[in-house]
Amino acid sequence: MPHPIMFSDDDFGLADVRRIALALPGASEKVSWGRPVFSAPKMFAMYGGSCKSTGEMVTMPHALLIKVEESERPALEQDDRFFFPAYMGPFGWLGLDFTAAKVDWDEVAELIDASYRQIAAKRLIRELDAQS
Repeated sequence: MPHPIMFSDDDFGLADVRRIALALPGASEKVSWGRPVFSAPKMFAMYGGSCKSTGEMVTMPHALLIKVEESERPALEQDDRFFFPAYMGPFGWLGLDFTAAKVDWDEVAELIDASYRQIAAKRLIRELDAQS
């Protein structure tokens, strides 16, 4: 049985996440687990997620899930806007809750770029660097 769709195209921030993520070389979007997932071809970002809070699953519908570098993780974990996403957190992912504070879209672009650079093929990263 497929996952139910857990987003709407007019969800806060989704258009911005799409604009940023799909501008990266080789990036595409598909729906997985009922949420928009951005891949190149491996997943580097997801819109929306969930976390466990006091033992209960809490949906974070307006959030960005990204893979973070281990050296960046401790600083990001100190920021209240970030959360440990269910299922993906143990694999190096964090979530940024768009409802926790005013969203800095330059920061979001940097987080997406950093996640992409950990996942994408070297030729795609070279292509991205050549665009700069």
